[in-house]
This record gives sequence, C-alpha cells and structure tokens, in this order.
Amino acid sequence: MAARGRWWARVSASQQHSSLSSKCPYPYDSCYSFFPTPALPSSILRTTHYSLSPPRRRLPQLPALDSDAPHPRQHRGSVNLKKKSKSFEQWDSLTAKFSGVSNIPFMLIQMPQITLNARNLMAANKTALLAVPWLGMLTGLLGNLSLLSYFVNKREKEAIVVQALGVVSIYIVCSQLAIGEAMPLPQFVVTSVVVASGLVLNFLKYFGMLNTQIWHFWEDFVTVGGVSVVPQVMWSTFVPYVPDSILPGAVSSIIALAAVIMARTGKLPPKGVKFVGSISGWTATLLFMWMPVSQMWTNLLNPDNIKGLSAFSKLFGMIGNGLMMPRALFIRDLMWFTGATWAALFYGYGNILCMYCFNTVNREFFWAATVGLISWLG
Repeated sequence: MAARGRWWARVSASQQHSSLSSKCPYPYDSCYSFFPTPALPSSILRTTHYSLSPPRRRLPQLPALDSDAPHPRQHRGSVNLKKKSKSFEQWDSLTAKFSGVSNIPFMLIQMPQITLNARNLMAANKTALLAVPWLGMLTGLLGNLSLLSYFVNKREKEAIVVQALGVVSIYIVCSQLAIGEAMPLPQFVVTSVVVASGLVLNFLKYFGMLNTQIWHFWEDFVTVGGVSVVPQVMWSTFVPYVPDSILPGAVSSIIALAAVIMARTGKLPPKGVKFVGSISGWTATLLFMWMPVSQMWTNLLNPDNIKGLSAFSKLFGMIGNGLMMPRALFIRDLMWFTGATWAALFYGYGNILCMYCFNTVNREFFWAATVGLISWLG
C-alpha cells in the first residue's frame, strides 16, 4: 500500500506538471510565477524529484550582426528578463536622456566651422578652406545619411535627430567648400541630389508614408553605395602617394551589386541575407570613422592651413559622441558603440591633439578636453 501510495503521488505530480506546461505560453522555469504552487506534503515533493524554484538564467550576448535589427527593443533578449526592474527603467531613462542631450553639441558642431568658412569667403581667402578636406566632409556626410536610415529602422528618436543634424550641417560646409572652389562642382551636384532624396525618403519612412518596395530599393542603394564609396575614399585620401584610380570603387561596386541581387532573389542562405542586410550600417560606420583619419592626414600634409580648422567644432564632436556611448552600451549595439567611441577619440580629441601639437589651441583648452574625456570614459 505504501509503495502504491508513493507511485500514485509521483504520477499525480507528473500530470500536474504536464498540465501547467501545456497551458503556459512561457518557458517552463518562468511559469511558476503565474500559477499557484500545489500544496503537496514534503514527503511527496522528495519522491517526485521536481524543484519548484526556477533556475537562474545567464544573460545571453547579442551577436554583432544583430546590431542591425530593425526593432532594438525586440532584439534585446539579454535585458528583457529584467525590463520591469527599477534599475533597468532608470538606466533606460538615463541613457536616453544622455542621447537626447547630445543633440545640443551636435547642433553646434559645425557652427564654428561654418562661421570661420564664411569669414574666409568674405575675405576672399579661399586658400584657408583647403584646410577642410572635401573628401573627408563627404565621407562624414554619407556616413550620417546611411546611419540616419539605420536609426530610422531602429526607431531611436534621439539618434535620428543627431544624424539628421549631421547631414544638414555637413552639407552646409560642403556648400561653402563648393563656393570657394575647394570641392569640385560635379561631386557637389551629385551629393546634393543624394542628400535631398535621402532626407525625404527617411522622413516618409519614419512617419509610415513610404512604400515598402521603395524603402527596400533605398536600402539596397545605400548598401551598394556604401560598399563602393568606402574603399574609393580610403584610396583617394592618399592619392599623392598612390596612383589616381577608380578601380577600388568599381570592383567593390560590382561585388556589392551581385551580393544584393543574390540576397533579393533568394540565392543566399539566411545567414548570408542577414550579413548583406547589416552591411549598410557597418559601411556607414566605416565612412564616419574615416572622416577624422582624412582630416588628420590633411593636417599632416598641410600644417600651415590647420588654422582654418575650428577647435570648438572638434570639441562639440567629442562631447556629442561621448554622450551617445552610454545608450549604445545599454542596448548592446556594437556598431553604434564603435562609431561613437571612434568619433569621440579621433574626430574630436584626435584633431584637438593635432591642433595642440601645431600650436593652434592653447594649453588650457587642450588639458580641459583631455581631463574631461578621461573622466567621462572612466
């Protein structure tokens, strides 16, 4: 009788567990917080070998390619389990505020440079505008435009505003360079068409007024354009020391076009399609990261023209990108974090260091920027 009683208790507990598992839409170990625990004697609990306390879960890492997921709050599987916690809500709010405050320095980032360029144009000092490499500005402009599409997909409002401000402000600088004949006119005309089209399409996409096929075409265009421009810009930066050629851009363009066509026609495996979809975001980050490299290379080649740079523009760039780093860390967006960190260290502080080495900024300005950056990173 005793053996039969233990056997019946074991079967009853097993059936009760199966019933709970079939009704629960969540993983097994999370269901006990929604259903009452059956009041079973301790002897039965010992014989059933079931534990009613759920095991602890380790937070999974977000793969790098998932940085390009269109809805970040859906791919944050590592933090969804704690989404209702007070700590999560506080960090979510705080990092969003940091990202929002970054709009202020980004709104001002190009104003000192625009003002300085305007003064040089009014004084007919077109040589000073050569201190601002049009290729580097174009790189940053295309990077901002591509990242604008990336963040429109992710619905990160603060980052969308930042990228839109970056596109508009850098385009104004490019316009000044074109007026001062520091940027070739054909390249400026093509840039104007791309910028206008990109801003309109992103605006329509964000407010849900754009056809899906048109948006996919724009994404493919950004992907092919980004893959084509990145190696061409890198090659052209060193043109005095390497042959002038469009071969890097042409080869990259053919490869990117073939990859996009194969992805759209289903000729690639799921991982391949996912990789092609992430290319546009990463090429945008590379374009944005190459902007300070181009600027510092120009500084080394023409140190006499470095006075045409605005130290406050670089300082605002360092502050703005630094403020966006916590948000990128919080949502585990590797691409966003890489671009923001690189821009803060090289576009902002790197150029300030160059200007300090060539005695165009005073010691107090340089050390204030140094101490501020190190403190923020710490």
